[in-house]
Amino acid sequence: MLGEVLRGFDSKAQSVEDEPAEGLEVVLTCELRVESDLDPKRSLFSERTRGDTRQRQLAWKDRALLAPSRIGEHATSHLSWSRNSVLGKLCETKLSVGTDLVTAARGARLAFGDRAGAQLGDVLALVTKNANAVGIDVGKSAQALIDSGALSFSDGAISLHTEDGVPLRSLGTGSTRLLLASLHRSVASASSTLLIDEVEHGLEPHRIIKLLHSVGSKEILEPDVEPQLQVFMTTHSAVAVRELSGDQLHVVRRDRKEQHAIRTIGSVDPIQGTARTYPEAFLARTVVVCEGASEIGLLRGVDRYYVSKGKPSAYSSATAFVDATGRNPTYILERGRIFANWGYETKVFLDNDVPIPPEELTKTTDVGAQVFHWPEEDALEQALFRYLPDHGVDALVKLAIQFNSEELVDGAIDEVSKGAFDLAHFMSIVDGDSAWEVDERLLLGRAAKLSSADTKKGPGRKGWFKSIAKMEAVGAQVVGPYLSSSDEVLKGIMKKLFRHAHVRA
Repeated sequence: MLGEVLRGFDSKAQSVEDEPAEGLEVVLTCELRVESDLDPKRSLFSERTRGDTRQRQLAWKDRALLAPSRIGEHATSHLSWSRNSVLGKLCETKLSVGTDLVTAARGARLAFGDRAGAQLGDVLALVTKNANAVGIDVGKSAQALIDSGALSFSDGAISLHTEDGVPLRSLGTGSTRLLLASLHRSVASASSTLLIDEVEHGLEPHRIIKLLHSVGSKEILEPDVEPQLQVFMTTHSAVAVRELSGDQLHVVRRDRKEQHAIRTIGSVDPIQGTARTYPEAFLARTVVVCEGASEIGLLRGVDRYYVSKGKPSAYSSATAFVDATGRNPTYILERGRIFANWGYETKVFLDNDVPIPPEELTKTTDVGAQVFHWPEEDALEQALFRYLPDHGVDALVKLAIQFNSEELVDGAIDEVSKGAFDLAHFMSIVDGDSAWEVDERLLLGRAAKLSSADTKKGPGRKGWFKSIAKMEAVGAQVVGPYLSSSDEVLKGIMKKLFRHAHVRA
């Protein structure tokens, strides 16, 4: 009967062949199609039966077997006994409540009638008198009872309560989800597929982890034993991304042909480590892998400047700035390749003071990542002093003093110049008519990046702008305002790093 729609699944290649074959798992492909009439059509699909609509029809009983359970916005319905609730599936036999509920309803009517009769005696006597007068028999006396038609008792009328009688449906959203996730796992044999949209909804971070555990994210299975419960979930939470293993994470992307592609993250190092270290980036569309905190701060600051001028923020175009923690170029480029292979629009922004291996650079660009670095052998601070216009250098020197002190800045200049220059010399140029000489720019750049790796004595050992906050101010107050008059190198790199955000706008 199903021979024409049986297909084969290759577990190694993660692909489906249209016909079963030796070494392939026999599978069925279910297709849900919603067209212009908005009438959902469910069918069994294979390329061989594409033109045979009758063959592809999915019977109602088969649809019922495949129907997944959903923990969604109205999940509280599962906390009462009804045909399709998780509690109903937990019961081996149907809950027989008909006789008990009818008896309870009769008791409630009579109890209310006794109390109402005592309070409404005069009214009931008047009704009885008038009924008899017009020939309507109501017996010795009319009664005020609960209308049996107003009492709607069914299996759904029985719901879970606490020991104190508080309905569990009054639980918060997160608590309800936690309880139902655990219950659904217990009925996996009756409903083996569970759908959870926005798994983090209503939950604190630690409870997100608990919910993931409840549906089996950390379940240790015996070899060759398939898990009983299959869970499909979506998330906007970095906590969920970090907690799940790479084999449980899938990135769904729409390619340039408007086709959806699904990529499994995988659990092989360094891929798993990247997922755990940069989970926020998985929720972005564009990932900018930055060498360190300074580059992240600069880009945040430039982004703030663009926003102040009416341009859209990079964040509004789903951009994530990833800190590669100042590691070597090989490590940084490898992270860029990982994100590019997962289908993210990827850019890598790094210094050039440490030689970049050409083969690593080529491998990174070959997978579609864009790499941006300075043409000279510069670190970020050196590049800024080299490529900013004269007034931009003035502003950068002033910020250095503001963030550190005249003593610290003077000490770094003295250390780098071996006593040939001091801060007073450079302050005589700031806000003056003289242009900054190339040698002066280079010396200031070296002084700005001076750290304990360069010298163990004298002030300024941490660098003038070595923090996200300081470099963010540099981006917003110096680089952004003076970018249009900067050297083409700085201008070009900044514009390309933000092009995706501003073009999409």
